Amino acid sequence: MRRMGFSEAIDDALASAMAEDEKIVVFGEDVHTIRRNLLVRFGEERVRATPISESAFVGAAVAAAMAGLRPVVEVMLVDFIGTAMDALLNHAAKVDAFSGGKWSAPLVVRSACGGGYGDGGQHEQCLWGWLAHIPGLAVAVPSTPADAGGLMAAALRHPGPVVYLEHKLLSETWLEFLGKGGRKTVRFDVPAGGACGRVPARWTPIPIGKAAVVRDGADVSLLSVVVGVHRCLQAADALQRKGVSAEVLDIRTVSPLDAETIRESAGRTGRVVVVDEDYEGFGLSGEVAALLLESEFRGRFARVCTTGTIPYSRALEDATLPSTARIVEAVERLVR
Repeated sequence: MRRMGFSEAIDDALASAMAEDEKIVVFGEDVHTIRRNLLVRFGEERVRATPISESAFVGAAVAAAMAGLRPVVEVMLVDFIGTAMDALLNHAAKVDAFSGGKWSAPLVVRSACGGGYGDGGQHEQCLWGWLAHIPGLAVAVPSTPADAGGLMAAALRHPGPVVYLEHKLLSETWLEFLGKGGRKTVRFDVPAGGACGRVPARWTPIPIGKAAVVRDGADVSLLSVVVGVHRCLQAADALQRKGVSAEVLDIRTVSPLDAETIRESAGRTGRVVVVDEDYEGFGLSGEVAALLLESEFRGRFARVCTTGTIPYSRALEDATLPSTARIVEAVERLVR
């Protein structure tokens, strides 16, 4: 076993795959700087910087994937993916169905997401629920370095398009960038277990669509992704001191969703709280609620989500995003 940072694990898994498969290419904004290790190793033919035009280079990635390459295309922030949605929504995600399986677009869109550091609602969104709403598009959201590398390895073998989201509070690359310059007063509540951890000696793909129980419990199931998983673990510790046993489930991929593991966890505890940094309306929490109702779940349900536009005010942002305190309060309401 080795220890790696979150972004280091992603890059390591990507480099291992590139060494084995010359069809994998990387391009996007500033990749010559932020992926300079890959540039030095694989050269400019396979690591290409692009102009700041998401619609152009994501569209090019779809065409390159259909032509036989396996692009990893980088959109710096998921907030900017809206300008490239035509390529994802109307082309990459649909070409397999429209062609009866004769064509596919096996590309990975890698992008940073998430808040908790004061950049406001145009730079701190998660949007995995919006993206997972699109049939044919897989959405991976790892919470630890081991899962980050394993899910990247899986994404590079997936037969269709994958959006791979990297939370900035777990990424050493992003934390270094965000803490520089005039941001000396910015504080970061970084989950230590997610930002750095043990990884396998060789990367094995983690199945896309498979959740993981990361803590056993009997009284309530806490379901979440990325940073939310670590907030749930902190809440579980606090609840344990109050006599409440919380199980924590890391969903890992929003699409496809691991319905079986979610149902099993809910059945064990009879109470479910979904913790989601994405928007509450029409998102992951509602999908889990529908899944449980359709499975004739008779227990209690609550959710702790981002309910509206993320404020630029740091104090208001803290109150808007899911927190350990909000999770504990939601569980206490359920168990009364």
